[in-house]
Amino acid sequence: MDDWQNRVDAVWADETLSPEDVITRIDELSAERPTDDAVALFERAGARDSAGVEDEAEVLYRRALAIGLDDDRRTQATIQLASTIRNLGKTEEALEMLRAEYEREPRGRLHDAAAAFYALALVSSGKPERAASVALQALAPHLPRYTRSVTGYAREIADHLD
Repeated sequence: MDDWQNRVDAVWADETLSPEDVITRIDELSAERPTDDAVALFERAGARDSAGVEDEAEVLYRRALAIGLDDDRRTQATIQLASTIRNLGKTEEALEMLRAEYEREPRGRLHDAAAAFYALALVSSGKPERAASVALQALAPHLPRYTRSVTGYAREIADHLD
């Protein structure tokens, strides 16, 4: 699978390809794998998602997740599906998915990405203060100074909302 994934990664890295070309190339590579290969479905979903064909991406993400992905791809697929369905107007479902990913333990390398998309979904659902709290809590550990202060303020915002 490494060679296959390397070829998929090369498609994603090729900035000369149009979104339609990416879909075509990813579909060609996916045809090399079994029909229900979760990773191929995930890649096909991502190609459509990045091209703005979100209704098709949604179906493919859901199928890939149902079949099962490794932990890293499962997190990516969850974030990407939630973002897609938020754009399709399914904000509450996106919030549920992103909240679960954000609160998941142990926290993986994509925790801050989950926080960012959770914050976006919170804004879409009319909860900008909660979104600011989530975003600030994710940002705080990356600050060269003021980590404790920003974390405290973020928690204060959240506590004020409860």
